[in-house]
Amino acid sequence: MSAQQDRFNRAIALFDAANAEDPNLDAGQPKELLYGRRMSEMLDRFAPDASEAVRLAVRAQHIRRWTVPRSSYPMTKEGYHAWRTGLYKLHAETAGALMRQVGYEDDLVERVMAAVGKRGLKVNPETQLLEDVADLVFIEHYMLGFASSKPDYDEAKWLGIVRKTWNKMSDAAHRFALSGAIKLPEALVPLINKAISPAGSAP
Repeated sequence: MSAQQDRFNRAIALFDAANAEDPNLDAGQPKELLYGRRMSEMLDRFAPDASEAVRLAVRAQHIRRWTVPRSSYPMTKEGYHAWRTGLYKLHAETAGALMRQVGYEDDLVERVMAAVGKRGLKVNPETQLLEDVADLVFIEHYMLGFASSKPDYDEAKWLGIVRKTWNKMSDAAHRFALSGAIKLPEALVPLINKAISPAGSAP
């Protein structure tokens, strides 16, 4: 094993150890540990030649997320955006600190922190690739559960959510999602098709 691969493996192990502390369970596993593994698995399917920075970033996308619950911010639209911004900072700084523990240089640490911190979406290719993977994972693994938890949302609200997710994705991610490469939530396929069709995509 090369020194580079060993360092990468040790960083991933630290990310996973941090997320293994999540007290919330999903499919019998710590929720964010499972999420990180799903992110890596999706990256391997969507962009198997991704850079080391992106491979690290996808695993740290939600690192220690449970430590800052939504309830720690005002339950308003402004509070929600402040919470999300705070999470980006937490995830980026936690990933950067753990990477430095295993000897990563500042330039690679900064690239990972930029991607995890969602800096330069649409202009930073590594941030965009992380966003693509996160959206593909959401569609395949979490969209149906999210829909089930929001029974009061009407069709217009859901069309907006699907479009917002779709608009954050690159054209390559759109093609991947529609190619059969991911499992779309069957119950939501009609809604997804309506949201992304030219006739139904007006805001």
